[in-house]
Amino acid sequence: MPSPSHDPVDILVVEDDGPLAELFVGIASSRGHRAGSVGTLAEARARVEAGDVDLVLTDMRLPDGDGLDFIAWMRKADPRVVIVAVTAFGSIERAVLAVRQGAYDFLTKPVEPAVLAVALDRAIEARRLRGEVEALRGALATETALRGIVGKSRALADITSLVRRVADSPATVLVTGPSGSGKELVARALHEGSRRKDGPFVAVNAAAIPETLLESELFGFKKGAFTDARADKKGLFVEAHGGTLFLDEIGDLPLVLQAKILRALEEREVRPLGATRSVPVDVRVVAATNHDLRKAAKEGRFREDLFYRLAVIEIAIPPLRDRPEDILPLAEHFLRRAASRAGRPIQGLSGAAARLLLAYGWPGNVRELENAIERAVALSQGEWVSPDDLPPTLEKAEEPDLFASAAERMMTLEEVERAYVRHVLERFGGNKVRAAAALGINRRTIQRWLGEEE
Repeated sequence: MPSPSHDPVDILVVEDDGPLAELFVGIASSRGHRAGSVGTLAEARARVEAGDVDLVLTDMRLPDGDGLDFIAWMRKADPRVVIVAVTAFGSIERAVLAVRQGAYDFLTKPVEPAVLAVALDRAIEARRLRGEVEALRGALATETALRGIVGKSRALADITSLVRRVADSPATVLVTGPSGSGKELVARALHEGSRRKDGPFVAVNAAAIPETLLESELFGFKKGAFTDARADKKGLFVEAHGGTLFLDEIGDLPLVLQAKILRALEEREVRPLGATRSVPVDVRVVAATNHDLRKAAKEGRFREDLFYRLAVIEIAIPPLRDRPEDILPLAEHFLRRAASRAGRPIQGLSGAAARLLLAYGWPGNVRELENAIERAVALSQGEWVSPDDLPPTLEKAEEPDLFASAAERMMTLEEVERAYVRHVLERFGGNKVRAAAALGINRRTIQRWLGEEE
């Protein structure tokens, strides 16, 4: 077993099974590290508090306590310590909770020595890099991570905040949401905000590739593996080495292939079709689906163990109809981009066109909105997009009840006031003086509520 390229560290094994603890210590020592073991959480806490531990390899069930509580305690006691959790087979859900509590990775028993060695190397390298990249990311990385995510709704603010927090984590991410809601944008933002941003971002739609070809696309094949295999071909896992692999529509994977993807994630290696040896891969996987995978797992249509491995971190994107505050910012963003590409001098949306956009339900979500704006730019004959430039389906939309919508979305009184002011302003064609007179306020109050400068 080759030795690691990084400097030796102090590793503490927390395991009450004596022979297993001895095996783990032996593997760590063979990598050139200083390793020791304890059998209780009390002893482990004392060692951590003494400040002579860099990495903890801990069992999840110990005589004097629960591993989850110990991990949570460690994150507060010394956040510099890297944690790798070890759990019995069948306790994957607890292992996922361990990662959410702060563990860097988890392994399932029985642990193969080679798998443990690789896990230790990765955890130690992550600890070393953590300090180096912290100062380099800063504001620039934050802006890059959010590139392409446009909107001002509370839901989107929560999503962007979560993206910032987990972008540089090695944990797998499951992005859920209806078709066309922007799941790939979130995946790209995660990639751009991580230390892997200089590596490849490889996207594959599992539903778009025939089942008979999907395995060879993901894992590759060797020459002669089947009739048309005239040369070796790298799979997408290998192509994404050092970067991010985005598995879109993961819920459409056949069960047989789900098992192989689970193995690739667990072992961090893939075996091309027709090969006799596996190929190691260093890939951060982001998966996406518009299905309810929890329900699919209960019904036996999706592997439960793969679901928990993918859903270490979940990011749920609501449909566009549930975040109407994002409609106009997105429309303006798409309009500027489409007008620039087409070389058209379009200034923006007319008030009537904006009203149509807000009244529509957008069953196709962000993708449908983008297509509608591209159509409008192509058809527009003036400087402002009019209702006639938008798809005819939008004109059939019923005007929403402002107050029913406000109650459903639990808007604050301030938000209702602002929405009503905009509604009245539209009725008067944008004339603030007439709108102010109708509302019984002055023009400057309207400007202040709308956030406009004098």
